[in-house]
Amino acid sequence: MSLSKRKLTSVRNGEQRPTAARSAAEPEPVDPRLGGAFWRLFGSSAASNLADGVSRAVVPLLAASLTRDPLLISAVTSLSFLPWLLFALPAGTLVDRSDRRRVMVRSNLFRAVLFALLASMVATGTASIWLLYVVVFTLGVAETLYDSAARAVLPQIVRRDQLDRGNGLLVTAETGMQAFVGAPVGALIFGLAAAAPLLGNMAFYAVAALMMMTVAGRFTPDRTGAPAAGFRAELAAGVRWLWGNRFLRQFAAINGATSALQSMPNAVLVLYVLEVVGVSETYFGLMMLGAGVGGLLGGLVAPAVSRRLGRVLTLSLTAVLFPLPLIGMSLTDNAILGGTLYGLGAFFVMIGNVLSMSLRQALIPEELFGRVQGSYRTLVWGGIPIGALAGGVLAATTNVPAVFAVSGVGCLVVGVWMAWLLRRHRAELAAAFAPPPTEPALAGTDA
Repeated sequence: MSLSKRKLTSVRNGEQRPTAARSAAEPEPVDPRLGGAFWRLFGSSAASNLADGVSRAVVPLLAASLTRDPLLISAVTSLSFLPWLLFALPAGTLVDRSDRRRVMVRSNLFRAVLFALLASMVATGTASIWLLYVVVFTLGVAETLYDSAARAVLPQIVRRDQLDRGNGLLVTAETGMQAFVGAPVGALIFGLAAAAPLLGNMAFYAVAALMMMTVAGRFTPDRTGAPAAGFRAELAAGVRWLWGNRFLRQFAAINGATSALQSMPNAVLVLYVLEVVGVSETYFGLMMLGAGVGGLLGGLVAPAVSRRLGRVLTLSLTAVLFPLPLIGMSLTDNAILGGTLYGLGAFFVMIGNVLSMSLRQALIPEELFGRVQGSYRTLVWGGIPIGALAGGVLAATTNVPAVFAVSGVGCLVVGVWMAWLLRRHRAELAAAFAPPPTEPALAGTDA
């Protein structure tokens, strides 16, 4: 289904925009800026990603404080992503039947409660690796709902020609708060008081929920004229749409292979820092900071690079360049060089992530986005638990640098496949971003 076949409603100043229900009686004038609703979404996302950044550093460090077994540590990453394999499809379907803002609010409040419970157990000395498994899996279930809703709500808030800018800003906030603030500060505080950063996460998720409550409007997809269908039928519709789109089907398969390979070194990164490089827990946070520098720069320059080089060439280059730093990390035990390479890889990955998200938002019909995105995430993130466990097994049977080498070579091969696919479908992708004759009114649009 092409973008031009989306259902169109509400005209503002002669220009239609993606369909979405509004609480206001009359649509507001077109504002060339992103608008207040976007910036409240941005603030909520920043607070939520601050908590995510703390988790990225603190959860692996907590696991490493409970065990040094590579397989048991890699299982933490595996279990945190397993919900994407099991629940991404039903989560996407639920998002397409619900007010996406409310889904985001409730998911963040639930995560705040989970971190309060984990903090209390760490403070009382009752935490164990098995308890951590339960917590990270449950957090992952909440994330499938939150992330599906957060990705689906942006096209209801900004115009299609603003998607690259909106996604670039959101990804920049994600990278900045996770890597620049959350990860290094979380790692530092963990070394002083293990429960403190967990209590911080409770507060950050609560703030994110409160900020999202301030976004006015209803964000339930417009289902006017759509035939009534049950939950399973709607879930199946999302799967069929993705399977029927030749480009996105192959795009998801390639990204799924990449994610599985990439998760191998990520699952044992804490052991690379503590044992291969041989530095303290604080440096693990600095390693995340290095990745944040690269990711922040990538998020900021992605729209400009895409405009200059073209979307297809930019995505192709990032696909074949980002594996090279992983190979380099397998060949060094120098802390500065290892951190620099990790940041360089994050730079290329983030450019690809921004453009990939905008691409999906342009191709997938808004009323199907949650379900199709759930199907996509099942394929793409569903391989991460398998890759993470494979990384742990490989590290246990060989060594940690071997995991980085295997991952880098594998991602390079898959990157060449991605470049071929993008070139083959370049005309279709160009058409998806062509200016439409009309575009409908947005929910929550304000100054």
